[in-house]
Amino acid sequence: MCGFVGWVNTQSREEEKLLMIDKMSETIKHRGPDDYQKWVKGPAGFGHQRLIVVDPKGGIQPMIRQAEGEEYVLCYNGELYNTDEVRNQLKAKGWTFKGHSDTEVVLVSYMEWGEACLHQFNGIFAFSIWEVRKQRLFLARDRMGVKPLFYSEQKDGLLFASEIKAILAHPQKQASIAEEGILEILTLGPSRTPGHGIFEGIHEVRPGFCAIWHQGAFSVKRYWNVSSDAHNSSFKETVEQVRKLFVDAVERQLVSDVKLGTFLSGGVDSSAITSVAADHYKNEGLGSLETFSIDYEEQEKFFKKNAFQPDRDFTYIQMVQKAHQTKHYTLEASVEDLVSRLKRSVELKDLPGMADVDSSLLWFCERIKNHVTVSLSGECADEIFGGYPWFYRKEDRDRKGFPWIRSIQERQKLVRKDIVHQYDLEQYMLDRYQDSINEAPLLKGESTAASKHRQMLYLNMNWFMQTLLERKDRMSMGASLEVRVPFSDHRLVEYAYNIPWEMKHHGEQEKGLLREALRGILPEGVLKRKKNPYPKTFNPAYTKAVTKWMDEILSVPHAPIFDLFDHNELKALNQSEGKTIDTPWFGQLMTGPQLIAHLCQINYWLTTYNIQIK
Repeated sequence: MCGFVGWVNTQSREEEKLLMIDKMSETIKHRGPDDYQKWVKGPAGFGHQRLIVVDPKGGIQPMIRQAEGEEYVLCYNGELYNTDEVRNQLKAKGWTFKGHSDTEVVLVSYMEWGEACLHQFNGIFAFSIWEVRKQRLFLARDRMGVKPLFYSEQKDGLLFASEIKAILAHPQKQASIAEEGILEILTLGPSRTPGHGIFEGIHEVRPGFCAIWHQGAFSVKRYWNVSSDAHNSSFKETVEQVRKLFVDAVERQLVSDVKLGTFLSGGVDSSAITSVAADHYKNEGLGSLETFSIDYEEQEKFFKKNAFQPDRDFTYIQMVQKAHQTKHYTLEASVEDLVSRLKRSVELKDLPGMADVDSSLLWFCERIKNHVTVSLSGECADEIFGGYPWFYRKEDRDRKGFPWIRSIQERQKLVRKDIVHQYDLEQYMLDRYQDSINEAPLLKGESTAASKHRQMLYLNMNWFMQTLLERKDRMSMGASLEVRVPFSDHRLVEYAYNIPWEMKHHGEQEKGLLREALRGILPEGVLKRKKNPYPKTFNPAYTKAVTKWMDEILSVPHAPIFDLFDHNELKALNQSEGKTIDTPWFGQLMTGPQLIAHLCQINYWLTTYNIQIK
């Protein structure tokens, strides 16, 4: 994977652009440490940081090509999984290729089909294409939003980049948050409204959207969405189709010119990916697949069962490892490993995150990078096949607003009283919820229950899944590790959107249909395992470390967090080690020390980014 920046400005000189492109690109060097190139001509300037995965010589960017009097300049971050098919279509139309990279296929596809090229691609991507003669800029992002793309409209042009920090590096862009940004942090954080960049004047190209800048005008439009269609297949036919789509998605994503491995947690999703990948490696004579799992220092001593984490991962990881003879690494993180990366994870995300859920992933990716450059991971299965409790528990399904944000009362308690009186936090949350519900494509004539299931699927795809994909992208790219997510294959997503809930919940078990599709692929013990979320540490030393950090913040009377949160409430929360709030702040894991660390991250974010609150 890679990272790129761009500045289109009709007034600035090329010399100014060259310096600014260097400055912006330097902030995202972690996304592509293998090579840096830039291109500046007239009103446009682009910079590209490259992580080399395919075709080292033939994939250099910005990539430039000419045809019929036009010059095209591409900056691309991503991976196509149907490169050969698209290239063959283009060859049949008379196009020739210099290398075997997917980068060249993306560029030539645009030259042949224009923005309609997006419908040809199966992959994860964000890219920009500049047409020199027309002075027209095209931006696009993949259907599921695996790869990021932010932008900021300026008086005389446009700034855009793979990460927010690159836009903030430009002197025309001040780090500030106004009413909506404040409400996003206080009400929805660590998630955010689709397309919302939190910082004032910064936005994100939404998944499945593209945008055009031409002659000073900027427009955004949707090129893809799930559609509602009747599902007429039998249960057996549905199981077979899910299995076929899943296996094909995994095998497509194993293409790489560098070493590749898989995340292996012992859960259904990562174990299924590992099993298919390991079989493919064996069949192709590629040797043993490398697999990786995370654990925590003294976890066996401090682990406590709960409704969300009923058991540990080790036994199930062993089942998969032994079944497929993978070369497995269990990487154990210390409390210091987690705490020392809480600040860095904010810097990588440019926003407050999920505390040690983020920092542990960053540490994990750093260690994996010592072995491989590409890895496959199991995100997105729960969102499209209904794996979370809020898909099947009535009290969660019927809850007002987002089912993973149950903490609105607790949030209001911690926020400064004048802000609570000034802004209606709960209504903001409910408005954003309703906006998304209204977007969800429904099927005319279906039952109320079926429509509600579609709405829940749509919410999860556009909110919860986006939060996890953002986390995975920033933490993995922070370690210069490319992570691919087979369950985000748009063909699988489109098909699953129309499968009735009764099929998905086969046997009254979460992801029952998916489990049936994986029968024979997974060991029986893993197939029957209850869902576990991403593991967190239970070590009391972690609690001690984050409460100490909060004590340091509380000792500074004018710390920026107190512009938003009540000092006395934060002090009471910290003294109780987070136990005064037992409802997860977000999702299933953000309680106690995770909440305290998240609040510390908010203060660090406000301080480090020198954010002006308007």
